[in-house]
Amino acid sequence: MVEGILVNGLIRGGVYALLAVGFSLIFGVARMINLAHTCFYMLSAYGIYTFADLMGLNPVLAIIISLIATTIIGLLTYKMFIDRIREHHVTVLLITLALAMVFQECMILGFGSHYLGAPSFIPGYAEILGVKVSYQHLLIFGVVLVVLLCVWALLSKTRLGIAIRATAQDPEVAGLMGINVSRILLVTMGIAAALAAVAGIVVAPTLVLEPHMWTHPLIMIMAIVVLGGLGSVKGSFIAAFIIGFVEVLVVFLLPAGAFLKGAIALLVMVIVLLVRPEGLFGIAFEEERL
Repeated sequence: MVEGILVNGLIRGGVYALLAVGFSLIFGVARMINLAHTCFYMLSAYGIYTFADLMGLNPVLAIIISLIATTIIGLLTYKMFIDRIREHHVTVLLITLALAMVFQECMILGFGSHYLGAPSFIPGYAEILGVKVSYQHLLIFGVVLVVLLCVWALLSKTRLGIAIRATAQDPEVAGLMGINVSRILLVTMGIAAALAAVAGIVVAPTLVLEPHMWTHPLIMIMAIVVLGGLGSVKGSFIAAFIIGFVEVLVVFLLPAGAFLKGAIALLVMVIVLLVRPEGLFGIAFEEERL
C-alpha cells in the first residue's frame, strides 16, 4: 500500500504542479487570476483524442499539433480578450470565466456530452517497488520532471527569465529599464498555456474525456496556489505535491475516498491557512515574488 501511495502521489502531484506553476506565473507576473487556465488542459486532451484517435495521426505528430494549437489559443485569448482589461481584476475574472464556459460549450457541440478516451502512447506495465505501474504513468512523471526543470532553468538562468522576474517584481521599473512589459506578459501567458497543454496531453490516455473535465483541476490548483502562497512558483510546486499526496491517501485509506478526496484536500488547505494565512511560502515583500 505504501508503495502505491508513493507512486500515485508523485504522478498526481506532478500533474498538479504543471498546472499550478503556470497559474502562479500568470498571477505573479500579470497580477490576474485566469479562470480559463485549466481549459487549455482540456483542449489539449481533446486534441490528442482528435488527432491520434479520430484522424489516426502518428502520436508524436498529434502531440506536437495539440501543444502548438493549444498554446496559440492561449495567446489569442490573452491578446484578444484579456490584455486591454487586465488591470481590472473583477472584469478579468468574469471574462476568463466566460471564456471557460465558451470552451466547454464548444467541446459539447463538437464531441457531445459523451465520455471519450484517448489512446495510450506506450502500452504495458513495469513493476516498481512491487507496484505495477503503467508505462504511460512513468511517461507522465518523466515529462513532468523534465518540463518543470526546464521552467526552473528558464526563470533562473536566461535573460527572458530575468525579464519575467523583473516584470513580476515591478512592471513600471522593468519598463523603465527597457523591458517590453506587454511582450513579457504575452510570453508568460504562452508559457502557462503550454504547461497546461503538456499536462493535458500526457494525462489524456489515463482519463475519461468529457466537457467538464476542467472544473476539478481548476478548484485544486486554486487551492494549491493559495496554499503555497500567491505568486510563489516554489510554493505552488511544493503545495501541488502536498495536495496530490493528500488526495491519494484519502482514496487509499478511506471508504468512498474517491468522493471525499477533493473536500479533504481543501480542508487541509483551510487548516494550513488558519495557522499561516499567507500560505506556506507567502510573499512578505514584492521582491520575493517568483
